[in-house]
This record gives sequence, C-alpha cells and structure tokens, in this order.
Amino acid sequence: MSTDTPRGADLGPRRRILVVSAGLREPSSTRLLADRLSSAAVTSLSAQGIAADVEVVELREYAHDLADHLLTGFPNARLRPALDALGTADAVIAVTPIFNASYSGLFKTYFDLVEPDTLADRPVLLGATGGTGRHSLALEHALRPMFSYLHAVVVPTAVYAATEDWGVSGNGTGLVSRIDRAATELAALVATREPAAPADPFAGTASFEDLLRR
Repeated sequence: MSTDTPRGADLGPRRRILVVSAGLREPSSTRLLADRLSSAAVTSLSAQGIAADVEVVELREYAHDLADHLLTGFPNARLRPALDALGTADAVIAVTPIFNASYSGLFKTYFDLVEPDTLADRPVLLGATGGTGRHSLALEHALRPMFSYLHAVVVPTAVYAATEDWGVSGNGTGLVSRIDRAATELAALVATREPAAPADPFAGTASFEDLLRR
C-alpha cells in the first residue's frame, strides 16, 4: 500500500482518496487507468479549494493474504491496513481488469472481505480495462450492482479503457473526456461531505462502568 501526497499549498481540510487497483502485472493498464483517474480527481478537488492525498492498494501484492483471510476468517497483520483504509477514505476509486465479462477474482475477493456498511454513503468511482471495447458493459452489469449492494454512492460515469484506447495519440479524446467527467463527478460528491473521521477501534466497546452494572 502506497501513499502519494501531492505538493502545493494547503487548501484546508485534506481529503483521502483510496485507489484500489486489481491489475495482475507490473506495469499494468489497470494501474495506469487508476493513476489517471486519481490524478484527475485531485485536480478537480483542487479547483474547488480542497486538497487531497492519494493512497493506493495494489491488490496483486495481497493475493496470498486475501486467500489466507478466506480460509481462516481473519486478516493477517499485513492485510488489515489495506482493509481498514476503506473505512477512513473520503472517496474510493476502484479499477479492475475484465475477465470473462466480469471483474477479476482478486478484485471480488477484496470487496467480499469488507466489513458490512464500510462503504455505506461512500463516493466511489468505477474503472475497468480490457482487450476489447465489447467488455465495457461489465461496468454496468457487474461492478455497479455490487457497489450498490454495498450501499456506496457510485458516480454516474464509469470509465472503461480498451487496449486500443491507449494506442491513440493523447490516449484518445474519448477516454480523456470520460476520465475528466468521472473525476469531476467524484469531486462534486466529496465536496458536499464532511471529511471522513478516522475509525475508532473502541467505538463499540462497553465502558468498565457499564460492564459492572451488568
């Protein structure tokens, strides 16, 4: 998990954008799209007077940890911060490669292990990559329903990048336009919300006095 803190003047309360990238190779077009989306979101927030930090969870680095969690029912010390980061983010950018007309297994596993209501009312921008534009509908029939089930607030514009989108000079006007539009929508949602509060691990713990009363 890495953090990218943009330089520049402090524009007030900082917001945290968590980027979840499920690319399997390094480098990958999935991570490239994730970086383009997060950069555009930071720029859009800055235009509204809001500074933002970007934190990246590269799921390929946690593949074995995610499998262990599925088998044991508990996250290990390495995986726990990558899961907790979702609960303290002001917005999430989630990007996956498309396999067999749906999200990757690694991507699904990570979000299967998220605690209930972690993403409730959380702004989420969806992105996906694939070899052909024919898979772009996976964003609507696979990813959007999953995040709606998790009660996230998914921005209207989802961004799909096919192989040919990267081969066009300037990465293709269509792709650049979709990235900018989606980032603007995400920034608008973040701007209307108070900064996310850090998770309190003792929030649900009864006090010693309450225990004595029982």
